[in-house]
Amino acid sequence: MYMNALRSTYQRRRGFTLLELMVVMFILVLLASVVAVEVTKRVEDADHAKAVADIDSIGSAIDQYQLQNHAYPPNLDALYTQPTGVDVPNWHGPYIKKPVSSDPWGQPYIYVTPGVHNPDSYDLSSLGKDKKEGGTGVDADITNWTQPQ
Repeated sequence: MYMNALRSTYQRRRGFTLLELMVVMFILVLLASVVAVEVTKRVEDADHAKAVADIDSIGSAIDQYQLQNHAYPPNLDALYTQPTGVDVPNWHGPYIKKPVSSDPWGQPYIYVTPGVHNPDSYDLSSLGKDKKEGGTGVDADITNWTQPQ
């Protein structure tokens, strides 16, 4: 008799209860939110690292241009295509593989020659994620006159 009752209870209960499903859903949502936060942090860190690398590589191309032409380029486009209206007989570019694009946050890199911070050369910077001067972490400005953070 006991086995029949146990078998009868087992046969009636073939699925999950609403409470069990809700607990599983809650756990999955909690895990997904933790993963999303971590992935977002990594993407922000990667964007910042890309901007630092871009500033470094663009700076190297500017330095190479200056060595060959005895002057700094009038703009960043001169690193890829020979500038017109400017006498640069020693232009042996392109000095970079592709035209200078915007920073990882969609803003153009800021190039000033002669520089305010580097009066004997040039200033090259990005305003960071917040697109405003200053900031910390991923919002910090990336420049060629200070060490990257």
